[in-house]
Amino acid sequence: MEIIDLNEAQVEDVESRLSSFDEKHVACKMDGSIQIGIEDDGRLIAGLDACITAFRILYVSTVFVDEEYRRKGVGTRLIREMEKRAAAMGVNTIRLDTFDWQGKEFYEALGYTCVGHYENAEDGYSEYFFLKRNPCADA
Repeated sequence: MEIIDLNEAQVEDVESRLSSFDEKHVACKMDGSIQIGIEDDGRLIAGLDACITAFRILYVSTVFVDEEYRRKGVGTRLIREMEKRAAAMGVNTIRLDTFDWQGKEFYEALGYTCVGHYENAEDGYSEYFFLKRNPCADA
């Protein structure tokens, strides 16, 4: 046995085999995404990208609000719309992560629960992991 660098076809093969294995364990299979933004006078000022993973989980990968629009309800409006759409799609859990300089307090204020974090003192950051169950309760 030896360690090798995988080529693109080998990566796809490994991912396919993992998907086949996971199918035996995933009771609820869903597909979909939420990609929404907010414009002001035709200019995109905020955006959000999320995709449904296994078990009715929506993973939020990107949330961004232009600096001059922060703390004015724009981010809250974006998250609430995402939660409403997620609930309509049958999502029962939303998960996301954020660094300490991004939105930790923002997500806490919106009812997200921090389920874990770590600090990397050497590189000067902390990362936080959040969940929200039954998003339709607030949407």
